[in-house]
Amino acid sequence: MILPAPIQNLIDAFSRLPGIGPKTASRLTFFLLNAPQDVSAGLSDALRELKLNTVDCPICFNVTSAGRTECEVCASSERDPGLVCVVEEPLDVLAMERTGGFQGRYHVLRGALSPIEGIGPEDLTIHELIRRVKAGGIRELILATNPSMEGDATAMYIQQQINIPEVKITRLARGLPVGGDLEYADQTTLLRALMGRQEMS
Repeated sequence: MILPAPIQNLIDAFSRLPGIGPKTASRLTFFLLNAPQDVSAGLSDALRELKLNTVDCPICFNVTSAGRTECEVCASSERDPGLVCVVEEPLDVLAMERTGGFQGRYHVLRGALSPIEGIGPEDLTIHELIRRVKAGGIRELILATNPSMEGDATAMYIQQQINIPEVKITRLARGLPVGGDLEYADQTTLLRALMGRQEMS
């Protein structure tokens, strides 16, 4: 079936988004085609505003509203400036915030080291993190990069670069999911849970 160019163009645009295949892209396109005008106009306005009215925070590199000199977390007097959680992406900040248990600040690397993909320290915000730590006031860095080869390599590189005795460097604990069964855990997860065991009080 030959589709009109505007329809095919939108299907192609949706298909480039992560997690959306050709069938889903087609369903979304035909939904918008048949939806009231205000639905597609609202989506169009939201997409335009996404690029026009968001910027990176110059301190932590999380996403924030355009016109702000720092993001909401960096600007908050209720957050502990001496405790900084280092994450790979802005979505990781959302995940940490959902826990409700972290009251420090963040540093978003905007990715992880990956020599295979040609991503080195200069492609991330590692140098900005080092400058931030050397400026003083940070007593603990929590390295919350993903538990992958790239995430581990990134965490190790940061640890080696920040060699300041006054700054404690920690890594998120790894282990078994709540409600999981030991028999279904992979060997690496089970080993890390064993190594990270804690005393019961």
